[in-house]
Amino acid sequence: MSVEIKIPAVGESITEVILSSWAKEDGEFVELDDVICELESDKASFEVHAEASGILRHAAEDGDTLAIGDVVARIEEQEGGSKAADNNKAEEAKSDASEASSDSKAGGETLEIVVPVVGESISEVVLANWFVEDGASVEIDENICELESDKATFEVAAEAAGVVHHAAAEGDTLAIGALIAKITTGSGGASTKKATSEAKSSTAEPSPQTSDKETYASGHASPAAAKILAEKGIAADAVKGSGRDGRITKEDALAAEKTAATPKAPQKQAPKEQVEADTSADERGQRKVRMTPLRKTIAKRLVAAKNETAMLTTFNEVDMSALMALRKSYKDLFKEKHEIGLGFMSFFTTACTIALQEFPEINAQIDGDEIVYNDFVDVSIAVSSPRGLVVPVIRNTETLGFADIEKEVVRLAVKARDGKLSIPEMTGGTFTITNGGIFGSMLSTPIINAPQSAILGMHNIVERPVAINGEVKIRPIMYLALSYDHRIVDGKQSVSFLVRVKQLIEDPARMLLGV
Repeated sequence: MSVEIKIPAVGESITEVILSSWAKEDGEFVELDDVICELESDKASFEVHAEASGILRHAAEDGDTLAIGDVVARIEEQEGGSKAADNNKAEEAKSDASEASSDSKAGGETLEIVVPVVGESISEVVLANWFVEDGASVEIDENICELESDKATFEVAAEAAGVVHHAAAEGDTLAIGALIAKITTGSGGASTKKATSEAKSSTAEPSPQTSDKETYASGHASPAAAKILAEKGIAADAVKGSGRDGRITKEDALAAEKTAATPKAPQKQAPKEQVEADTSADERGQRKVRMTPLRKTIAKRLVAAKNETAMLTTFNEVDMSALMALRKSYKDLFKEKHEIGLGFMSFFTTACTIALQEFPEINAQIDGDEIVYNDFVDVSIAVSSPRGLVVPVIRNTETLGFADIEKEVVRLAVKARDGKLSIPEMTGGTFTITNGGIFGSMLSTPIINAPQSAILGMHNIVERPVAINGEVKIRPIMYLALSYDHRIVDGKQSVSFLVRVKQLIEDPARMLLGV
């Protein structure tokens, strides 16, 4: 008898998926509920399980695009195999019951650690990395792993002291509420740890499960291992598997990654013709790395901003002489009093805050058929982090002084660099400032941070000849760019806003006097 395994319905808006990888080979015997393959949609990846025990027959190849309901595999049921599977399950159940009884007697308790609710719009996260090994002992409140969403990263702490047992692998996509790990507490946890230690120490001896005989599993990577090898561009046939029947495990893939990163030992000089041919062949290479949730979200938001707004950009130049002189005169006293450096961001944030209050349309946003005007100013600061561009928010800048703004800029920038920004710190914002000048940009057209209506782009400061009272003088000049949504902001308002910022920067005393 043959059982068809079909692509399940995974969401209302999802009509097709990609078969990313097979976990079982064609012709391999599988047990009921074994993971046989991994599917990937435009929103998440998920696993397909065997619906019966028997011989697996592939009906699609890696990389195939399949519609919902398509047959992905067939399982040929076998009486002997089914009976053997039932016997194995009975033995496993008996063993589990025995272990549970033993733990109960020893006073052990098992706690489940699940993915917490991290935001209204977040339905899934990626397990970025484990801080503790499977079977390791942890203390209460000790961080055990790091999760990454499309907005921020956060750590999961142990809810009790005991021994951690992983329920997911690094790189897995988990839904809110999904099981991450289990913690065995009490003396039961201690006995589990001891058993784990004994199991690890016994790996040096030959295991009855491991055989030198070549089988279908020899050289085949598990799904987690295959993902690691694919991301690092390492071929599976270059890795020796230590799992059952030579299967490549996640640990083998991680070890292969480290081995591949070490420089090769010097080799004997080959003939000139051969060296030239090898060099030419090695110079060209490709590797595919799956986009992180944050990078996917950045891509979607930028494309949406271009497609859903009537975006235009207006430019102006500002003479930085007065501001640079003021900063040079007082930066030492400022740092001595406030214990923070005096940078340009506090001046530009204050100038923009004043201008936004004078031109409320630029501080507003469209909500359906209505315009929402904000009586406060929350300035988003674009920060380049190792995970991608993030825009943490400085709240109520109309109430903050220069020192307060500088401290917030430093605090948010450090948290962005360390990947510790929380979702509330990145939510909201009525206006954005981005500084491409720190990377050497002379001029650019920044993209609006939707649903905001405008963004100011700062650039590098370059000495340029300018005409002042009929004379040519060399002045430090910065180009400013204001991208705005023409649906809500007219040309007059955008130009007047940028001119007002120019006035305040070129004559900083205006910011103090409010004129």
